[in-house]
Amino acid sequence: MSDFLRACAADEVAKGAAIAVDLAGTPVVVVHAEDDGFYAAYDECSHAAVALSEGEVDGCTLECWLHGSRFDLRTGEPTGLPATEPVPVFPVEVRDGDVYVSMTPSNGVTR
Repeated sequence: MSDFLRACAADEVAKGAAIAVDLAGTPVVVVHAEDDGFYAAYDECSHAAVALSEGEVDGCTLECWLHGSRFDLRTGEPTGLPATEPVPVFPVEVRDGDVYVSMTPSNGVTR
């Protein structure tokens, strides 16, 4: 489990919200989704170089604020245009009130 890095305290991310964190030099968005799960993805839209952490959470999707692309937080796949490429998503564990993120993408997508 040495692959997992502490991202933040779980209570730092309100349900339905996203925050930006830097993990070993990688920009990551941590999301507390409406299903009460925590998710993590690379914090950059695959369509345009803008931070996904500034977007809106809707269920288990995150919408890019600039052009409206939506990404499934479980798979990284875009669920709305104009994005056509997935974003890397990372495994998440919540331990002792803290959110830990693995830096190995669970969907095999790299940036």
